[in-house]
This record gives sequence, structure tokens and C-alpha cells, in this order.
Amino acid sequence: MKKPSIILFPIGALGYGLIEILWRGHTHPSMLTAGGICFVFFSKIGEKLKNANLFTKAVIGSGFVTFIELIFGTVFNIILKKNVWDYSKMPFNFKGQICLLYSFFWGILSLLFIPFAARIKDRLQNGK
Repeated sequence: MKKPSIILFPIGALGYGLIEILWRGHTHPSMLTAGGICFVFFSKIGEKLKNANLFTKAVIGSGFVTFIELIFGTVFNIILKKNVWDYSKMPFNFKGQICLLYSFFWGILSLLFIPFAARIKDRLQNGK
């Protein structure tokens, strides 16, 4: 398969939505798109940084998810006023859209999901 993103995106979308439902009890459709984007990026981290240690990959993954969260938060929470989430009461937050604690959580999840995404992509491309 030449376009594993066609499979990876919905896996990430559903996975992210499920994590949010388990964590917060609900999700927003925009978060499915964010999850799909992040999971595709995780597969790229696994592919491009094969020789990097998992901690380095997790830091990059956390930074990327935090960046996506800032973009989506700015669009959906600030501009469109959808109030999907609000970290303004969390320490070390930026405009209530991102915070250090959740960046740490994204790093933990990156430890798990970067190898998972890379394995799925490898199987899709090589049939392994």
C-alpha cells in the first residue's frame, strides 16, 4: 500500500477520541482530526528517526501534539468559541490552550503510540 496514511489517520482519530472519552467523558469532532494528524506524524517519527532513542522520539511527539493542541485550541476555543477545553486553571498554561502537565501526558502517550504507529505503517508498506 502506497498511502498508509489512509489507514493511520482513522486509527489515530478513533484512538484519540476514545482516550478523550475515557479521560474526560466526552470528546469533540475536531479532536478526531487532531488525533488522526498526530498518529500519522507518529508513524513518520518512527520511520525518520529509527535510530533515535524512544525518549527523544517521545519528546518530539509531545512537542508535536502540544503544537497541534495549540492550533486547534486557538481555532476552536478562541476564534470559534466552542469551549472544547480550558487549561487556564492549570499551572504553566498558555492562554488556557496548552499546559505543561498535558504536554508531559502527551510524552507518555508518545512512548506507547510512536512504536505502534511505526509498526502499523511498516506492516502496511511491507506486509511484515
